[in-house]
Amino acid sequence: MTSSVPALHRIRVGSAPDSWGVWFPDDPLQVPWQRFLDEVAEAGYEWIELGPYGYLPTDPGRLGEETARRGLKVSAGTVFTGLHHGPAVWEKTWAHVADIAALTRATGADHLVVIPSFWRDDKTGEVLEDRSLTPEQWRDLTVQTERLAREVRDRYGLRIVVHPHADTHIDSEENVSRFLDATDPSLVSLCLDTGHYAYCGGDSVKLIETYGERIGYLHLKQVDPEILAEVVADEVPFGPAVGRGVMCEPPAGIPALEPVLAAAQRLDVDLFAIVEQDMYPCPPDKPYPIAARTRRFLRSCGA
Repeated sequence: MTSSVPALHRIRVGSAPDSWGVWFPDDPLQVPWQRFLDEVAEAGYEWIELGPYGYLPTDPGRLGEETARRGLKVSAGTVFTGLHHGPAVWEKTWAHVADIAALTRATGADHLVVIPSFWRDDKTGEVLEDRSLTPEQWRDLTVQTERLAREVRDRYGLRIVVHPHADTHIDSEENVSRFLDATDPSLVSLCLDTGHYAYCGGDSVKLIETYGERIGYLHLKQVDPEILAEVVADEVPFGPAVGRGVMCEPPAGIPALEPVLAAAQRLDVDLFAIVEQDMYPCPPDKPYPIAARTRRFLRSCGA
């Protein structure tokens, strides 16, 4: 019996250490990296992200051996930046980016996911800076992001995809649109995280249909609308919100992933769609069954 669901042949599905509760290079609450690699492969994923630099082996040879023998390939690395602080933070930023970009390139991946810095601490909730940027800070953010994109492209052959994220300055529909309108499409693309965008009130399908040429990468994630309403009302920082279970297992939350994937398929470009269910911290036996069920669900959507 053949499925009536059309195959999403331009969408390449993967997962990431995040879906195993991994947020830090080394943390006693996280599963060992060997277990992550074993389980992500067993759950049916072919592609992975590197996660926090230092969690997986940073020696390209060893990393290549460990992924290859499990049938895994790397789609992207991830960096954290505070580029709205302007040229003064460039050297510090580049020191962080260069090692990760080099490892990402060595794995054969083409993308570098760029996450803006948080305006409040995601563990303590301490407010680190104003949640809104000044016009000067917006200018620094866009100019320095373009600079990063050029350097990463020219030195490592990678394309950056900027990740709108809760508790950062690139979060809501208004701020995402402002960022995209102010940056060069030939340099700067977006990593649309469906969960973070919904967390911040955005509509992923609308974003794909409005800024389709800027969508360079997807993170697939859902939020529990009831818990989301509570954390928004209580102004709970992102880390504790994750602890409350605001990010939930598909298809139980929002946005519905079928129309998101269908809209992405209509762009008629090859896109990675990496499952990321924030679960830090979580019991070590919790991630694998969720990952396997999520992979089966995405297959039922044609991915």
